[in-house]
Amino acid sequence: MSASASDEITSLRQRIERRLAELLPECIEGQTMLSEAVAHSVTAPGKRLRPLLAVATALDLGGDVAAAIDGGCAIEMIHAASLILDDMPSMDDAHMRRGRPSTHVSYGEDVALLAVVAVLSRAFELVTETESLNPEQRLRSVRALTKATGSLGLVGGQFADLRGGRGPRSEADVARVNALKTGSLFHAAVEIGAIGSGAAPEIRAELEAFARELGLAFQLLDDLLDGGTSASAIGKDIGKDKGKSTIVSMIGRSSTGQEIERHMEKALGHVDAALGPGSRLAHLLAMIGQAARQEMRPAPSGEASAEDEGRRDAPAGMQ
Repeated sequence: MSASASDEITSLRQRIERRLAELLPECIEGQTMLSEAVAHSVTAPGKRLRPLLAVATALDLGGDVAAAIDGGCAIEMIHAASLILDDMPSMDDAHMRRGRPSTHVSYGEDVALLAVVAVLSRAFELVTETESLNPEQRLRSVRALTKATGSLGLVGGQFADLRGGRGPRSEADVARVNALKTGSLFHAAVEIGAIGSGAAPEIRAELEAFARELGLAFQLLDDLLDGGTSASAIGKDIGKDKGKSTIVSMIGRSSTGQEIERHMEKALGHVDAALGPGSRLAHLLAMIGQAARQEMRPAPSGEASAEDEGRRDAPAGMQ
């Protein structure tokens, strides 16, 4: 990947970071704890992959970049809200997220739940007030977020993982859950990026297939890293998949790494089919693949502390 392409993606990420901070939901004067809880979850260090997917798609297709940034920030807010819920005691009961205490640990379960509602509400508000999109395009944006978030997306995937993850499951069953938990927001990101571009149905279908393969790769990476030895290395609690039927538990760590590579290769094939070689989305995928390989590589004995610290600004898996 060229230095100029990497620099462009870095610049876009910085632009997204600034915009995300500007778009945080407003809170009633005096409700400082709620405001802090919202900022704690939404602006925590992360890759900002979902908004980057939206913006790269818009740039490649000649779409509305400003609208894609705001739509991507809305998706990032939904992702942040889902992580608050994932960490709650009634779900994964995790105490660390993105290298800092989980929202419910810092502010209490009551405030954490209210922050979820505030962030989700703001996400949907954002896509309804994007002035550069016409009413039909705004409706499509809302629909994309709704499908990704609801019972056929994140909610359905989380329910299946919570209530079906401890019993015996086939690889196909696990893949379906992974597609819902991670691929649904990736699909929403490229869908929002394509809105306003006039992309043909066959291009959008290839992008949907790309998002599905990338989502499968990312969830496998998340599961693989959950079995690691250092929570600080990935910025969140580890061992939360213990006892669950995961691909890692079924086929082993080495084969899971090979599966990640296979899904990444298939994702690239769909990107090239949709956009041709050398697209921004392909460059972004190359960066993702490089980061994933680095995260899968074991730290040398005695060097974990320094490497862990260096990874905190680029958390792994679903971050």
